Amino acid sequence: MPATTANACPITVLYCCDPLDQRRADAHFAAEARQVRAAGGRVLLLDHDALLAGDAERALAQVPEGAGALWYRGWMVPADRYDALDAALRRRGGRLAVTGQEYRRAHELPGWYETFAGLTPASVWLPTDPGRMPDARRLATLAAALPPGAAVVKDYVKSRKHEWDEACYLPDLGDTEALQRVVGRFVALQEKFLTGGVVLRAFEEFVAPLTPAGTPGAGEVRVWWRDAMPRLITAHPDSPVAEVVTPPALGAVRAAVAALGCPFVTTDLALREDGVWRVVEVGDGQVSDLGAGADPDALVRMLTAGPAPLPAPPASGTTPA
Repeated sequence: MPATTANACPITVLYCCDPLDQRRADAHFAAEARQVRAAGGRVLLLDHDALLAGDAERALAQVPEGAGALWYRGWMVPADRYDALDAALRRRGGRLAVTGQEYRRAHELPGWYETFAGLTPASVWLPTDPGRMPDARRLATLAAALPPGAAVVKDYVKSRKHEWDEACYLPDLGDTEALQRVVGRFVALQEKFLTGGVVLRAFEEFVAPLTPAGTPGAGEVRVWWRDAMPRLITAHPDSPVAEVVTPPALGAVRAAVAALGCPFVTTDLALREDGVWRVVEVGDGQVSDLGAGADPDALVRMLTAGPAPLPAPPASGTTPA
């Protein structure tokens, strides 16, 4: 058995640095970074602004040669910039623990939608460059592919839910004037940050689940998966309520996460008004927010846990556990 050194690090995590002081982690991730160090791990720092500007080498100026496998924990990164980051790390003897293909598959809706299609609202999408409004005829054809009724507008990664009426919610997909107006406003507000294209998702009514005490719990819960195992459940970062009501069964979601085949995934779940838990969003865990009040130690324990083999999805016709 090979000997291990006393200073062996269980994990190395690459955090975004503070834009005003590049010697320390961004304040949003500082508690996590402290916990990584307390657990004996190593914290390295990335210049997120330089990465977004297309200079991966400058972004990694503080990362030493031979860094090995790295978890990234930081702000969202476009998939092409993530690929550039991994390539730059590999040139200096490092690599990201989540490959570029895995990141894109979990991070962008077209990558995960088919795997979760039975568990999430019906969706269609149209590739669109930032700032470019889709052709009206193509957009109407896209809307017609969904069941009649209401829908929400987003891109491959984000919505504008805080501008609900003007840039997110469509009361009637058949109203082509409203379709053009809401999508146009969404594209305009996203500006250069529009990712991939325009997505239309059938609208489903969700309700806040009740806690055992009879009070409303978090409207959405975030399940954190490491190697297709649910390791942590938190409130969604936007939830005004921190108390989580755990979905009673995660078997079908677990099977979908396993089929997706990505090592670090989050799924946001909400309770539909008919009592069915639905997957609202899937994400790469590296760029998923832990949220205020959540325990950073729990996330660090999840990253330091030994990898588990991806379980095979249940055979057709069987019910997941």
